[in-house]
Amino acid sequence: MDHRSGQKRAVEYLYPPIEPFDQRVIDMGDGHRIYVEQCGRRDGVPVLVLHGGPGGGCSPAMRRYFDPAVYRTVLFDQRGCGRSRPTAAVLANTTWDLIADIESIRETLGIAQFILFGGSWGATLALTYAITHPDRVRHMVLRGVFLGTRAELDWFYGGGAGAFFPELWARFIDPIPEAERGDLIAAYHRRLFSGNMVEEMRFARLWAQWENALASVATDGMHMESPSEYARAFARLENHYFANGCFLDHDGWILAQRDRIEHIGANVVQGRYDMICPPVSAHRLAQGWRRCDLRLIGMAGHALSEPGISAELVHVMDGLRASVREG
Repeated sequence: MDHRSGQKRAVEYLYPPIEPFDQRVIDMGDGHRIYVEQCGRRDGVPVLVLHGGPGGGCSPAMRRYFDPAVYRTVLFDQRGCGRSRPTAAVLANTTWDLIADIESIRETLGIAQFILFGGSWGATLALTYAITHPDRVRHMVLRGVFLGTRAELDWFYGGGAGAFFPELWARFIDPIPEAERGDLIAAYHRRLFSGNMVEEMRFARLWAQWENALASVATDGMHMESPSEYARAFARLENHYFANGCFLDHDGWILAQRDRIEHIGANVVQGRYDMICPPVSAHRLAQGWRRCDLRLIGMAGHALSEPGISAELVHVMDGLRASVREG
């Protein structure tokens, strides 16, 4: 328990730590080598975990949201991050490359259908994969919904979130000349891809700090430092995707294609006080989707590690056990 608040910590809601029964690297044939692992029940119901970012990578805690007696949990580090190589590489790194990677993983592991479990950018990727391959998706469990729209990027990199954290926003924009502040994604892009490693690392840390500080209501804007190599991969990949509109065909593409996935069941777990991906996106996604259950979690922000978020995600996955066994 957190004795200051009387509330459980997120890890107390999770299943015990578990080690993979399979770890491998898949060579995608275009210079990228993708790390993949499996844990839980070898003949269980397949769940594919899609991490956030882009560039966040998977962690051992992500294995623990699933009953190991029921689920065969597949995790992979997306291109350019985590244990995939090359690190921080943006060549041949688009949303559609990631969709192709998921197909390669599915085929390599001999899986017909997945439950997709993704948060933030992982939710974007889950929705995009489902729209592209609806017959290969059994169910979706999404958290902290991001639809890859200009409005969402403008909120976080155009001053919306900054209105709530003015001191952190000032730290994020101060290193950028005033003439460039009209497009901070472009301004940071020039510095994250300058070829000057010292400059790239400096601005990568600033980029990561801005997001990390706003991830949880518990930290309340606390300074959060990431390891330098992680920060560089995270910042470069996020910026690369955001500078290119997440490589979707047009702004608002996911919602425009929602009819392709409305036959698929979905649970959406959303923090009420999510400053990175505000609840309006989750609301728009769920509105009118009969098979989508939106659950707003009070006093929770964006992070997977929020106690209320973790508790609800485990509850959702446990609640699916009977139906997926029968299916």
